[in-house]
Formats: sequence, C-alpha cells, structure tokens
Amino acid sequence: MTAGRARARFLSAAVLLAALSCATTACGSSTSAGSAETKPQGTWEEPVSYSYTLTSNTQVLAGTFQVRVRGGKVAEVVGLDEDSRRQVQDLRAEVPTIGELLKTLKQARSEDADTADADYAADGHPVRISLDWDKNSIDDEALYTISSYEPTPGRRDSPLPTAPARGLQRPD
Repeated sequence: MTAGRARARFLSAAVLLAALSCATTACGSSTSAGSAETKPQGTWEEPVSYSYTLTSNTQVLAGTFQVRVRGGKVAEVVGLDEDSRRQVQDLRAEVPTIGELLKTLKQARSEDADTADADYAADGHPVRISLDWDKNSIDDEALYTISSYEPTPGRRDSPLPTAPARGLQRPD
C-alpha cells in the first residue's frame, strides 16, 4: 500500500510539473493583442481616387460607410445602416480618407499613445487601425476597419450604390 501511495504522489507531481511547464511556455510565448502589429508587405501609396468601406467605432463616428475618394478628398459617403445614414447627414466631414487614418496613426505613435496598432493587406494598405491614446481614459479609443478597398483605374464618375431599404440585407 505504501508503494501505491508513493507511485500516486509521483504521478501527481509529474502531471503538475507538466501542466506548469505548459502554462509557463504558453505565457512566455504569448504576445499582447494590443501591441501586435502586422507590417505592410508591400509599399502602398494612397491613390488619388479609390473607394472603400469603413467600419468606424469611435466616440465621434460610429457605423459602416461606403466611401468614395476623388482627387485625394472624400467625394461621396453612403451610410450602410440607419445610424450611419444619420451620421452622414450630421458628420460627413468626419469621414476620413485612408491617408487621413494613416496620419492619425502616425500622430498617435509620435505622441506615445498607449495603443497605435495597424494590420495591413498584402499590397500595404491598412485593413485595421486601433488607437487608444491613454488606456486609463474613457472614450478616447478608436477602431477603424477598412474593407472592399478598390483603387479607381482612371476616372469613374458613377455614384456609389444607394443604401438598401430598411429590413433588407445588402448582398456581399
């Protein structure tokens, strides 16, 4: 019986050591999501004309917007949900170009913001920008997601598609 207890203690100790080893390895190799950044693989320069979809979650601007940029300036914005449509009417000037988002990211980094992270597509344009100037402050965080980015080859003057009617889903 004593040999059985000793063996059980040994097995328990071995299991505990293995669990601690795994936990230590996992902790040592993890990276904080707040500090991770994917470097752009390509060199991207903002084109003069393009369109993209912006999902913004900030204190000032929240919603999903289809944005068309012409001549380096926001030329047209369509809100893709009810709140976004209202914000287009009230805060259209707050909808940024991708270049303006990158300038904001650069400014946050130069001002030592607690979070100033970005993820990039293969061509180098940002697909996600996360900002938090002071982690101890409330309502200074910003999250921008950029999708459906499409540079405009030549000039295309057709208007953006209109937002779907209430209750209908926009096909992807």
